[in-house]
Amino acid sequence: MIYDAIVAGLGGMGSATAYQLASRGKKVLGIEQFTSPHNKGASHGKTRVIRQAYYEDPAYVPLLLRAYELWRQIEKETGASLLSEVGGLMIGPSNGEVVSGSLKAAKQHGLAYEMLEAKEIKKRFPPLNPDAATVALFERKAGFVRPEESVKAHLDRAGALGAELHYQETVLGWEPTREGVIVRTDKGRYEAARLVITPGPWAPKLLADLGFPLLVERQVLYWFDPKGGTQPFAPDRFPIFIWEAAGGATPYGFPALDGPAGGVKVAFYRAPGVEPCTADTVDRNIRDSEVAQMREAIASRIPSLDGKFLGAVTCLYTNTPDKNFIITTVPGCPQVSIGCGFSGHGFKFCSVVGEIMADLAIAGQTRHDIGLFNPSRLRRTG
Repeated sequence: MIYDAIVAGLGGMGSATAYQLASRGKKVLGIEQFTSPHNKGASHGKTRVIRQAYYEDPAYVPLLLRAYELWRQIEKETGASLLSEVGGLMIGPSNGEVVSGSLKAAKQHGLAYEMLEAKEIKKRFPPLNPDAATVALFERKAGFVRPEESVKAHLDRAGALGAELHYQETVLGWEPTREGVIVRTDKGRYEAARLVITPGPWAPKLLADLGFPLLVERQVLYWFDPKGGTQPFAPDRFPIFIWEAAGGATPYGFPALDGPAGGVKVAFYRAPGVEPCTADTVDRNIRDSEVAQMREAIASRIPSLDGKFLGAVTCLYTNTPDKNFIITTVPGCPQVSIGCGFSGHGFKFCSVVGEIMADLAIAGQTRHDIGLFNPSRLRRTG
């Protein structure tokens, strides 16, 4: 059989791509080295932040607006609950990156927002303890998406639409042909007109010949049991937050979603002193020193979260030097397209990246502006 497209890697981006291709009537083969969803890459951990007033770069906002539409579409098609708009606080000094960048994006794209002084933050969200110089941009449309459920929903729908999905099968390599591409795995050899590679933290290994300057780093997600219980952190009372801190240690967190015993999830967006690793050799043990560092960062900001440590899991960021994505076709091989380097802030975009990757596979172009993600902007150093 010759497929219209093969998708290599069925995490957040690959699952959405397989769904998009199948929804357009294409004969799709998806290949995943583990079961899916799984907890070895970057598409797990129960929640991922989603927001529209994007402080990283206003150029992301149009993609986010489309992403919201597509999250709602896959929810409607599957009946799954994937996106919850609980509101979001971008907290920090008024001239800091998080607040000023969010404000810039909101103004540039006409997004609704509120600016809150420290007293108002404390009044509306009592668990938070900002100092007098701290402000926040509150965005009602912000919230979270559920990564495991999102991957499952996209793959379930892709399968229902006719996609062939292979699990526990590892891609070993690929080569172009005159008509398309051949993909080799540890279980077989497949031919297709197009190949989409969405390898997550395995990108440096699978795409080594392309010379992308990618660095995989180990991050940790934590759950603490609030003193006094989880009720003040309920989703109808407590938003997602990103809280800029000096030295780059920016904590973020979520409402309590798993009942009285489930705790509250917090993590660092850009943790200080992170360690490079590979997806195959990362240390997945949680260290006491890491828990202490997270506790110290959150205790003064959210005192009630300085409670019992409930657990943690590792997560992998695959970073580019400028923290922007790589979305491209392979030079001289337009039948192969790649999405990688999502740099710890990509999951919220899965729904629209799937649309973009399907566009590139079918037509070699997309209506979306993806100039920011062209790898020609990057130069390998060292």
